[in-house]
Amino acid sequence: VSFAQKQQVNRALLRSGAPIGEMNIVRKHLSRIKGGRLARAGQRAAEIVTLAISDVPHDDPSAIASGPTVPDPTTLADARALVAKYNLSVDDAVRRALDDPSNESCKPGDPAFARATFELLAKPKASIDAAVKVAQDAGYETIALGADLEGEAREVAAEHARLALKARSEGKRVAIVSGGELTVTVRGNGRGGPNQEYALALAGLLKDTPGIAALAADTDGADGGAGSATDPAGAVIDQVTFAKMKAIGLDPKTYLENNDATGFFAQTGDLLLTGPTLTNVNDVRVILVD
Repeated sequence: VSFAQKQQVNRALLRSGAPIGEMNIVRKHLSRIKGGRLARAGQRAAEIVTLAISDVPHDDPSAIASGPTVPDPTTLADARALVAKYNLSVDDAVRRALDDPSNESCKPGDPAFARATFELLAKPKASIDAAVKVAQDAGYETIALGADLEGEAREVAAEHARLALKARSEGKRVAIVSGGELTVTVRGNGRGGPNQEYALALAGLLKDTPGIAALAADTDGADGGAGSATDPAGAVIDQVTFAKMKAIGLDPKTYLENNDATGFFAQTGDLLLTGPTLTNVNDVRVILVD
């Protein structure tokens, strides 16, 4: 399997709406280092110590960086089932690789792990807890939804908008904080990522409501799968956003249908541009009702 073919598989997975755990099942079975294979390659040479920063929901070691030094409970059959489930367009070389029993990943009990240890240094929950503390110190009542949220970005945004509108109707001063990793099923040809799409969906749902602002971003500084250092980390919305939408006639629904959140927020001036942060503890989303 060539590098270009693996890139094609990755792009197809990113557009499919598959959660990160399922994406990694496919990627682990198309690699010489993922799924415990790095531990196998090094087992005779040295003791292996892994120090990891979690960027996945639930902090599963086998999902972090696709688990190069830990056992993989998933199988080639699981990977093939996901290719079928999401109707992924993959080259014949990829299909042959997923059919080849010699490409099975390393399972629990494999001697590759006899001298391997794993330690988690940082978790997404720590960043969400820190955000909750900042909000509480600023006098907000907090609704903490956890660090492990998954789901379609626009659907999660609709749930969170309902929470925000309820708080607004009750006259509360609230911060709604969540982490995790949302997904986007790409049907259009625009640019963006799950955090920008979440913010775009919120913009459409909250545009007529005063006193609400929101931020959604990836803590690594790049939202989506393009991997460019110039990618937005996410987007911010507030009353200025809503005024700009009205002034220049921007319809969030049209941009949402085309999965073009970047194009939308480039016009309102609300892209969050941090550059690479050089770490990754998943996403953070905050809605302030004031």
